[in-house]
Amino acid sequence: MALAPPNVRIESLADDVFGAWTSILADEVTQPYFIQLEQFVADERSHGEVYPARDHMFTALHITAPHDTRVVMLGQDPYHGAGQAHGLAFSVPTNTPVPPSLRNVFIELRDDVGCAVPLSGNLELWAQQGVLLLNTALTVRAGSAGSHAGKGWETFTDRIIATLGSRVEHCVFLLWGRHAAKKASLIADHHTIITSAHPSPLSAHNGFFGSRPFTRANAALIAHNQTPINWSVIASR
Repeated sequence: MALAPPNVRIESLADDVFGAWTSILADEVTQPYFIQLEQFVADERSHGEVYPARDHMFTALHITAPHDTRVVMLGQDPYHGAGQAHGLAFSVPTNTPVPPSLRNVFIELRDDVGCAVPLSGNLELWAQQGVLLLNTALTVRAGSAGSHAGKGWETFTDRIIATLGSRVEHCVFLLWGRHAAKKASLIADHHTIITSAHPSPLSAHNGFFGSRPFTRANAALIAHNQTPINWSVIASR
């Protein structure tokens, strides 16, 4: 994420990285906060491992275009262990051990929709159906959870949330945990907001298990004449 001359960097970053989000986010890369954020991440990468890899920072935006987004599943920051983060909140690459929080998501998925607990933690099939798997911070220092919080990513991702939250087309927002719930102020009343405890092992038993977010999300989509998500499709992978 090294800096290039501004006119080159902004054009290539917006066109090549943001994809269908370009018209919404191109102006963000001109803002002082984003340029400082770029420099911070570049410095961090020069001193050690940062996850995900540069090519995967914006995977969620690549897979799920704004006009296709029907559900937003909001995470906090990427996994900080080697080989886990690949640019989709809660997701890990195929053949990577499923982390504890995602394991709890899968337990609730099983209990909610009746499918088998998936063996793979790769959630790309959800993203391809219009589930934006967005973390509020898009990078993290290896082994240090939350290490890139408060550096500017939240301003960037708030723009994404607010854009979807202000559009006319209905969207479901899954806000798990207190951190995610704070983003409700960015979302207009005609959307559906589903909140609960976070699925982490520390809080899953305090309101996440039994919250039935998947059937509730689909019920809201159907009520607004939108196609529901096939949440169980991940179970076949």
